Amino acid sequence: MCGICGEVRFDGGSPSVSAVSVMADVLAPRGPDGSGVVVRGNVGLGHRRLRILDLSEKSQQPMVDPDLGLSMVFNGCIYNFRELRSDLEAKGYRFFSDGDTEVILKAWHAWGEDCVSRFHGMFAFVIHERDSGRVIMARDRFGIKPLYVAEVAGAVRFASSLPAIVKAGGVDTSIDKVALHNYMTFHAVVPPPRTILNGVRKLPPATIRIFGRDGSFEDRRYWDPPYRRRPADAAIRREDWQAQLLEALRLAVKRRMIADVPVGVLLSGGVDSSLIVGLLAEAGQHNLMSFSVGFEEANGEKGDEFVYSDLIAEHFGTDHHKIFVPSSDLMGALPGTIAAMSEPMVSYDNVGFYLLSKEVSKHIKVVQSGQGADEVFGGYHWYPPLVDSNDVVADYGKAFRDRSDDVLRTQLSEAWIADHDASGALLREHLLRDGADTPVDQALRLDSNVMLVDDPVKRVDNMTMAWGLEARVPFLDHELVELAARIPPEEKLRDGGKGILKDVARKVVPSEVIDRKKGYFPVPQLKYIAGPYLDMISDTLHSQKARERGFFREDYLDRLLLKPSDHITPLRGSELWQVGLLEMWLQAQGV
Repeated sequence: MCGICGEVRFDGGSPSVSAVSVMADVLAPRGPDGSGVVVRGNVGLGHRRLRILDLSEKSQQPMVDPDLGLSMVFNGCIYNFRELRSDLEAKGYRFFSDGDTEVILKAWHAWGEDCVSRFHGMFAFVIHERDSGRVIMARDRFGIKPLYVAEVAGAVRFASSLPAIVKAGGVDTSIDKVALHNYMTFHAVVPPPRTILNGVRKLPPATIRIFGRDGSFEDRRYWDPPYRRRPADAAIRREDWQAQLLEALRLAVKRRMIADVPVGVLLSGGVDSSLIVGLLAEAGQHNLMSFSVGFEEANGEKGDEFVYSDLIAEHFGTDHHKIFVPSSDLMGALPGTIAAMSEPMVSYDNVGFYLLSKEVSKHIKVVQSGQGADEVFGGYHWYPPLVDSNDVVADYGKAFRDRSDDVLRTQLSEAWIADHDASGALLREHLLRDGADTPVDQALRLDSNVMLVDDPVKRVDNMTMAWGLEARVPFLDHELVELAARIPPEEKLRDGGKGILKDVARKVVPSEVIDRKKGYFPVPQLKYIAGPYLDMISDTLHSQKARERGFFREDYLDRLLLKPSDHITPLRGSELWQVGLLEMWLQAQGV
């Protein structure tokens, strides 16, 4: 787990070492244990290291293999690197280090583009081939590891975060109208390749991009699982699905135990994180550290779920740490939280993960976390209404969109209104493409492959890496997701959602954390905005920068500021926080 960056020139010039160094400096929190910059011809590579595997200098990056003519930077972890290393050694490859970085380098030389299909893990890497002059970029199947790309004069720059690219200068920082439409429609999700800035794009998940010497490139998506039943699946009984799922979960958690440092768990007390704790205990993980966070209540809404996390911690005997955040500390943490965002993200639990990660990083460097279970196993409220849907695009949009295109047009200023319902077009494109049997399958595929990537997955990466903490997400093990995609939707939607996952959880964890109302990571002060939080947002929206941008109609802002709690989105988000956060983030980036 690290931060990567670089510049590739296509105009015959040399890469800017100063630009690469600036980007690497911005990425320092992602990799506090080491740094390096290497220039080879037209390519400059930068790296910030977090030591998790092979703690020696042998795995220092950027990594150069002069015999193979390859240079690379890599962010992430390949969980099956030891098995792959054995395969490569059998083919005659010799290794000078003991980590996973060199395995990627040799795997690319041995298998080319097919190497990524062999990787179990999370990764973003960039490889330069000395002899061909090609540059290869790749990102893992769920985009767990970020990779931002920007065209500058005569070159391409890349980095693990958008702010790093912006800080290096020379980038178009004007606002993308379509991305703004997505942001206001999908509670801040801006699907790839767009970002909120016109000049910065992101490599889509499960994608390999290969640049030629002239700067032209081709993308290939290497993973796109079908959400369909196989003919033989009809004979599989519920008990058999449960048995297969339990084994897949055990393997997913076991894979993510690999490290040369201790591994802990972010424990909310819900089914997902509790199940991870139970499976780690079952696998023999001793002295397991678990961590929970809670906040003051607001407007009668409770701000923690300690009763459930305490129950799990006691049941499995973990070394449990509870972090309670008073409102005064929450306010103080918001600037750091916003600065840590690679893109504006409105979910309240950003600040929760930020503060939790700050505390966790004092104890350990690696945690497992429960993100992805709701999207993979049907835990959200908008799935059941789709069972008999005759118009999945309209029905999904009705439940999931923060506002319709018609409503958004009454809120945005004329200059910022997109030419068409760009978000509706995106839903049609993803929901209606081939490969999913039912409307529920279509929605699960969209949420797992698009919405998940640029909300919970990005959120956890950004907030944990702000403190040099690596988060691993077993529910996004790609073999586990391939299995889940085959399981009939009715098995997932049972029991109020995630039915089959709850069946499996009952074999591992106490039923009290399963048979209860679904919880969230609550931060009530950012949902029911008042007092100093209201003052902060009002000041931001009335600032000169905000007025010059003029995203929103004055009458809309007046309504939000007058009665913030009256304007809550269908997914229980504050509209005022949504519009205020966008402006706060842009100003934090100096845009």
